[in-house]
Amino acid sequence: MKLSGRRAEINLLQNLLLKDEASFVAVYGRRRVGKTYLIRQVYQKEIVFECSGLHKKSLSQQLENFWLALQEVDKSGVPNLPPKTWLQAFAQLKSFLLSAPTTTKKVVFLDEISWFETPRGGFLAALDNFWNQFVTKRNDIVLVICGSAASWIIEKIINDTGGLHNRITHNIQLMPFTLSETKAFLEMKNVQLHLKDIAQLYMCIGGVPFYLKEIEAGQSVTQILDQLFFKENAVLRREFQNLFAALFKNNALHEKIVAILVQKAKGLTRNEIIQHLGTNSGSSLTIALQELTYCGFIKPIYPLAKRKEDCLYRLIDEYSLFYLKFVGQHEQNTTWATMANKPFFKIWSGYAFENLCFKHSFQIKKALGISGIVSNEYSWTLKGNAENTGAQIDFIIDRDDNCMNILELKFHNAEYEITKDYAQKLSEKIAIFKENTKTKKNIFLTLLTANGVKKNQHYLNVVTNQLGLEELFS
Repeated sequence: MKLSGRRAEINLLQNLLLKDEASFVAVYGRRRVGKTYLIRQVYQKEIVFECSGLHKKSLSQQLENFWLALQEVDKSGVPNLPPKTWLQAFAQLKSFLLSAPTTTKKVVFLDEISWFETPRGGFLAALDNFWNQFVTKRNDIVLVICGSAASWIIEKIINDTGGLHNRITHNIQLMPFTLSETKAFLEMKNVQLHLKDIAQLYMCIGGVPFYLKEIEAGQSVTQILDQLFFKENAVLRREFQNLFAALFKNNALHEKIVAILVQKAKGLTRNEIIQHLGTNSGSSLTIALQELTYCGFIKPIYPLAKRKEDCLYRLIDEYSLFYLKFVGQHEQNTTWATMANKPFFKIWSGYAFENLCFKHSFQIKKALGISGIVSNEYSWTLKGNAENTGAQIDFIIDRDDNCMNILELKFHNAEYEITKDYAQKLSEKIAIFKENTKTKKNIFLTLLTANGVKKNQHYLNVVTNQLGLEELFS
């Protein structure tokens, strides 16, 4: 198999071939994350039937597509008429599977599952009938469904209260690569880059395999980003227009929410999002926020009090953030070197590094030796006024063992040095945080930098722990 990473997912899928019972597996995740590739690679010898739904096509077109895919693999020589209903289509699939040898596992793979469903088409009822009345009575079939519309799979199949209730035996939410997996993937492609360069690329495009595979060996970060975004016919410049349309049926609201959150890197509450949208609260917004969360575009962050109304929705999808900040509103004939000299690049890189750390909080906790301790991670901001000084903390690990790690995150090009003035500001910031939150927990100041830190007297006076990029790659 030509696969990098995905160890847990590969083990799960392979183990299903050893079970003496049928399995029903749902694999879901955002567009371009490698779902179809994973299934085809793991089950390349076991797939006996594969069909992918057609985007925004009619019932008759979906049925014809299914029938044609079955005709390609059915070598029985018995002609089948095109089905008129999904019950007929699955009946033909049953006949094909009954004629296949029973000595080995057979994988039936239905890709882009949500696209099969059409108004009053009866696809889900027929799928339930196929699983419950046929597959469950055998021990040689693995039924795999897959799709980018994660929220659809969760709502209609995994959490369904009707015919498909509790039918799924296993589900896999395929996420983008971590930094460690990204490094391994690039090395598999003979792309050799320093950790800081990999981190910067990750801050721009995330760990989406389809995006990463476009990176060529022997190029600098500037050359790579020019090739991906700013050259003529750059592949990721066109990706944004299709990204949300492929994931969500009513994608206009999703795009508006993302565009709003780009302007507020720390995140917005639900009520603040409603104010920016200029519309009343409703179920459509709730569903859109859930769908964006399921697909990994936004992250709900609960601050200190953990009250639902205080929950901040933060945009954490690297590609969307980078595209909307640097690509979508600028001419195509620009270059990344030009964009990186803009004043807002430094601001963006700070927030992008925060997102990187939020996504790798497990690695941070592991490096601190607290991976087994329950915690809540969030940022904290206090607006200043005429009477009180404001303060901002990038990243807090609020632990259940009566301790907190307050993290200062520095994505600098050189070794970071804490000055006397900055050490004083850090101490003041912690004092303001304690006073305003009334916390009684022990506070440990942790510094996480991209290029190390000079351990001078000021560092020794205020910093408890120091981490580097290498910990994020663990």
